[in-house]
Amino acid sequence: MSVLKDLSDAMGAAVEAVSPSIVQVNARRRLPATGIVWSEDGVIVTSSHVVQRDEEITITLEDGSTHDAELIGRDNQNDLAVLKVTGEVSLTPANWGTEDALKVGNLVLALGRPGEQVQATLGVVSALVESPIEGRERARKRRKRGGRRMMRMLVDGYIKTDVVMYPGFSGGPLISGDGAVFGMNTSGFGQGASLAVPVTTIRNTVSTLREHGKMKQGYLGVGVQPARLPEAVAEELEQETGLLVVSVEADSPAAQANLLVGDILVAVDEESVEQLEELLALLTGTRVGKEIPVQIVRGGELRDVPVTIGERS
Repeated sequence: MSVLKDLSDAMGAAVEAVSPSIVQVNARRRLPATGIVWSEDGVIVTSSHVVQRDEEITITLEDGSTHDAELIGRDNQNDLAVLKVTGEVSLTPANWGTEDALKVGNLVLALGRPGEQVQATLGVVSALVESPIEGRERARKRRKRGGRRMMRMLVDGYIKTDVVMYPGFSGGPLISGDGAVFGMNTSGFGQGASLAVPVTTIRNTVSTLREHGKMKQGYLGVGVQPARLPEAVAEELEQETGLLVVSVEADSPAAQANLLVGDILVAVDEESVEQLEELLALLTGTRVGKEIPVQIVRGGELRDVPVTIGERS
């Protein structure tokens, strides 16, 4: 029984330790949501889907004080919104952990502040997913070909748990037994899934939104559909399909790189592509303005074409 009591006491202490870093977010008509203090200078992270207005946003701290906040920007792809508290206010940043310290089977707590007090629910880590489009076989092929592994959620990757997401918990932290925050919980992707956005994704989003005010999205300028590869090419790449180019927009990055209707895309920046979702996942904001290799099949032969990725307006 002492083991259970020690565990219970440790979890209670962890919640108590992180509680000052959890705020209530008032940005929609009905139930408030939750946010996490990112930094001392007033930056708050929360779920994008709970921020239903861009103005008249307030946050409530542990001491009950309410403060105005402005929306810095959104990353809807990852259901993230970044707020900035206006005026002078003392905030306690969360103790952010790293995903590589989290393992499937670990006990975790999902916390929320939909009311005055922090609420908690207990669960386990069910899965650590790099990307829903990242199959084991495709990951093996990429490693064999020397390509870099993608880490994008829903494209960026996510933490899946069996915690119960009570109303108002979206935007709150997922913590370990020592109070380290490993992600931000969200129910914004539907289907009853309890997912958490990893710290790496949050960090990248905060940095990008603070610098640019928006998330950049890469642009290639082609219409594509899946197509089977010639047998010899498929054997060489250990990849059965690619993306057949069915249209090329005028003056697009693809047009400027002389990609043609009938070409088959098989890799972008050394990452194989077989489905449209994989291509979109690779057209990240970090690649905008950069020249990257695009591997195609043309006339039954493999070719590498340098393409400078544009920015989608």
